This record gives sequence, C-alpha cells and structure tokens, in this order.
Amino acid sequence: MSSNQESNNSIHRSDEELQKLAVGKLKLHDAPITLVEYDLHWPKAFEREANRIRSVLGSKALQIEHVGSTSVPGLCAKPIIDMLLVVENSADESSYVPELEAAGYILRIRESEWFEHRLFKGPDTDINLHVFSSGTSEIDRMLSFRDWLRSNKSDREKYAQVKRSLAKSKWRHVQHYADAKTSIVQEIMERANDNI
Repeated sequence: MSSNQESNNSIHRSDEELQKLAVGKLKLHDAPITLVEYDLHWPKAFEREANRIRSVLGSKALQIEHVGSTSVPGLCAKPIIDMLLVVENSADESSYVPELEAAGYILRIRESEWFEHRLFKGPDTDINLHVFSSGTSEIDRMLSFRDWLRSNKSDREKYAQVKRSLAKSKWRHVQHYADAKTSIVQEIMERANDNI
C-alpha cells in the first residue's frame, strides 16, 4: 500500500458503510484504477444513452448531462461515462425506477443521506447514471466542475496528475479512489467559484 493511500485510509468508508449504500452485493475492486486517454467516442456514447433514457422516461427526465472526466476533452478518465439525470424527486423511486429497470438499467447505489442520490449501471454501455432531484445543489457543483475543467487547462492538467498518481495504488473499492480525490476537487472548485 502506498503512503498516499495510507494517508487517505482515514477518510475511507468501511465495507459495512459501503454495503449499506449498495443495492445487491458490494463488489470489491482490489486493484489499481485503469485510466485511459480522452476518447472522441465518449460524447457519442453519452448521446446514445441520453437518447435512450429520454425515450424511456420522457418528460420525467428533466435534465440529462454528460459529467465527470469523460465529459472533459483532453482529460484522462476511467472508461466509464458519467451521466447526470435530474428527476422531480429522486427519493420517489416508483416514479422512474421501474421504467429504467425495464429498459435494462440496474440500480446499484441508494444514498438517502447524500441528496437522495441514486446510481444505475447501463444495459450495454459502461455508464454511471447519477440521479438527483431537481434543485439539488450537487447538480450545480457537478456542472460547474465540468465546465471549469473544460475551460481551464492548468486545473485540468493538475487534476489529471493527481488522478494518475492515485490510480497507481491498489484500491479495495473504486469509491475509495473517488473519495481520495476529494481534496483536489475541493481545491479546484474553490478556484472555479472565485472566478464566477
């Protein structure tokens, strides 16, 4: 284990904590994180999934956005398309989950204490579909972070450097890697907010 990971272990959530959020059995990663260079096909994969979700949910899909590292040209990323879906009330699962599940999406995470966040995996494309309620502050944060990285080369490169460094460690859960990026994300967000 690297000293970098050891220093981040104090913020890592335990298997038990992560299992409480997981729908189904929690999967161990126990490996480094695979990062790849930006792929020009990612926006097309996002559009294909967004169109499928719109066709499934219709007007219940208030907003669908490409977020995360795959939405930032020039940024390395895990080859998983992060998507943001805004619905009226993400806690009201009966209003949208059955339609998504019928189309092959699988509910994997339910975080009631964190903005009623839900996460689905896709039927045939490797995606993380993050679902939030309309008006949730996390929506603006995700979009601001994406937009800042798209327009700020210095912070984009700094973020990529931290990601590459962290990715080399062996991570018990992918969530631990995501949690370890918190400080660099906060640092970048502070600069982005100062420039609004």
